[in-house]
Amino acid sequence: MEKIICTCKHVNPVGTKLCEKCGRPLTTEEQDKAVVDMRYDGIAIRSKTHNKSIIDKVWNFFSSVKVGVTLIIITLVAASIGTIFPQEFYVNVATQAEKAQYYTDVYGTIGTLYYNLGLSDLYSSWWFQTIVGMLGVSIIVASIDRGIPLHRSLTKQRVKRHASFMKRQRIVAEGQPSEQADKTLDLIEQQMKKLNYKIRREDNALLAEKGRFSRYGPYINHLGLIVFLSAVMLRLIPGFYVDTSIWLREGETIAIDGMDGYFLYGDKFILELYDNDPQGEQVRQGVNVVAKNYQTDVTLYKQKEGAVPGQTSDLEEVKSYEIRVNHPLKHDGYSIFQMDYRLNELKVMHFELQNKATEQSLGAVSIDLTKPEKEYVINEQTKVQLVSYLPDFSGFKDGVPQTASPYPNNPAFIFRMFTPDTPEGETSVVAIQETLEPLGENQYKMKFSSVDTRNMSGLTIRKDKTIPILLVGGFIFMLGVVIGSYWNHRRLWVEQLEDGSIRLAAHANKNWFSMKKDLDAVTAHAHLPQYVDQVEKEQEKEGDNTL
Repeated sequence: MEKIICTCKHVNPVGTKLCEKCGRPLTTEEQDKAVVDMRYDGIAIRSKTHNKSIIDKVWNFFSSVKVGVTLIIITLVAASIGTIFPQEFYVNVATQAEKAQYYTDVYGTIGTLYYNLGLSDLYSSWWFQTIVGMLGVSIIVASIDRGIPLHRSLTKQRVKRHASFMKRQRIVAEGQPSEQADKTLDLIEQQMKKLNYKIRREDNALLAEKGRFSRYGPYINHLGLIVFLSAVMLRLIPGFYVDTSIWLREGETIAIDGMDGYFLYGDKFILELYDNDPQGEQVRQGVNVVAKNYQTDVTLYKQKEGAVPGQTSDLEEVKSYEIRVNHPLKHDGYSIFQMDYRLNELKVMHFELQNKATEQSLGAVSIDLTKPEKEYVINEQTKVQLVSYLPDFSGFKDGVPQTASPYPNNPAFIFRMFTPDTPEGETSVVAIQETLEPLGENQYKMKFSSVDTRNMSGLTIRKDKTIPILLVGGFIFMLGVVIGSYWNHRRLWVEQLEDGSIRLAAHANKNWFSMKKDLDAVTAHAHLPQYVDQVEKEQEKEGDNTL
């Protein structure tokens, strides 16, 4: 694409509105304006001038302010939807099946739809992370597209500017100083330095500038957002963010989900209740007892080097700890929190093999629900085979018994009983408060006698290396907000002509009141001609025409 050559012989990139050297308007649009567009100092912006190749179109798409705003709105709407129901993060259940059931039981059909659409784990979903990634790309592209050219323009400002540039600024003045015309530039410099302006002079021209750094406020905002969004996306990388839950039973050693190589042994669960009865609102909410403390006494182990992954026989103790609410076990950047508990989970069920007619017992059978055996031998002629164990019996489907989960919430058994009277065996389906004999009436039965229970704790494992990055991103963002909000960029161009008259122009990216206040001070000190605000003058004309 051809470059634009100004009458001052300076070669400008295509798309430049104001000559980079002298400031002369280069486009018909700018030449027709009473006040030129100084938003980006008339620089060439790539997205406004290149639109031929695929790369150009992709670049222009992401650099568009409309696209950026749309992505922000979509992100906010999606995040809002994620607050309608609790995220899985706050649901204290262990398995995905239980989580799905939770949303169905608590919120009905809408809850089921909410879970199936992935909205229950919104912030970790691929599509939400894709939107966040696109937003990050949009911020980066927009910042490069406008920020780099603006920086180049601001750092290469010329002191002398063309008359057409000076006359097309919002605030202008031209005329003879009322006093000391030969010292006008010196007086202006003196006063502007008192107002903390930086001064540059070139022959008979002067440039006073203040608060240039404020122009970088929006781009500092963008940098903070990029750092913040990067931290959000880093959570998808293993090792940066862990948030998992486990159920730990008394006397059990399990691998810690999310903490590779670490195991946790549950020694004891302790529940302490307040002695006083529930009062007031607690009674109205149906609260019968109030927990004073619940804690889990645990021992943390680490697998030795060279051991087989997942093997619990070769562990070394790290520490013992009493995990209580708001007092997590902390190690190696991980925190293990006490979040929930369940009392009296079935552990061992005791049965007696009995003659149904005489109720004579042939022996006892104890079934460990965590490690049930296939066969239980009472004597040489009497034994019980465990054909099938259903931890959470949910009924029959096509004649086949089903289990809803691997946890012993509603255990059921299919027994094959062999006795001296029935050497070929009898089949019995035994569930809680229900016994079925699918192959005909049996002579013997498995009678439930007692049960051993144990407690278990719901623990949450968390590790977040992105928090420092989030804090840094938030700090950078707020720094950009402060810089962009409380400071402004002010410039004053002054040129003394051969006849001793003064041509003056001023610009501020915002807060024109402060700019005019400074101009009033320098006008009085250097005896300058009164300036004119061309925007206000035009507005007054329009108002008069309306009347």
